[in-house]
Amino acid sequence: MPPTPHASSMAETIAETARLRLRTWDEADIAPFMAGLDTPAVLRWLGPGGEAVHRRLYERSVACQAEHGYCFWIVERLADAATLGFCGLYVTNRPDTPVHGLTEIGWRLREDAWGQGYAREAAEASLGLAFHRFGLPSVTALTVRGNVASWGLMQRLGMTRAPELDHSLPGIPPEFSDHIVYHIARGDWTQ
Repeated sequence: MPPTPHASSMAETIAETARLRLRTWDEADIAPFMAGLDTPAVLRWLGPGGEAVHRRLYERSVACQAEHGYCFWIVERLADAATLGFCGLYVTNRPDTPVHGLTEIGWRLREDAWGQGYAREAAEASLGLAFHRFGLPSVTALTVRGNVASWGLMQRLGMTRAPELDHSLPGIPPEFSDHIVYHIARGDWTQ
């Protein structure tokens, strides 16, 4: 399905699932994204938030979309067009790590969207796009060691641990810098 303009902005719909829309970012997304996702629980495994952090996320997502055709897309609930967070694909920019230049899948949802299967639904759609639309040979996922919910979803998606890609980021407290990595190849994606 070709991208279509989103009704309320210049954003384009990339995919729809039974309950969700994945779409490109619009600058107007920054405020509602922050309102739902700049909370202590959401940021527990990510580190400090704030407007500057969310603006950089927006700018990096727009740049990745322009360069590669994909990014961490906005996730909207179809029933009410609520911004639930993001999910999608991103070319990792972490020089001096083994994941630099690899395409990762990532997600972040607001607290009231947790435990309802939205992350998995959006992630499955994103992996389908990665392998079928964009023809990627593989996708990685990374999280900090303590984020059990995130790596649990990686496992449910059929991803396997890739300890050779684990890494730490210098100058950051260990709870935010020690990353574990999962991986899935196109041939292992069964959907």
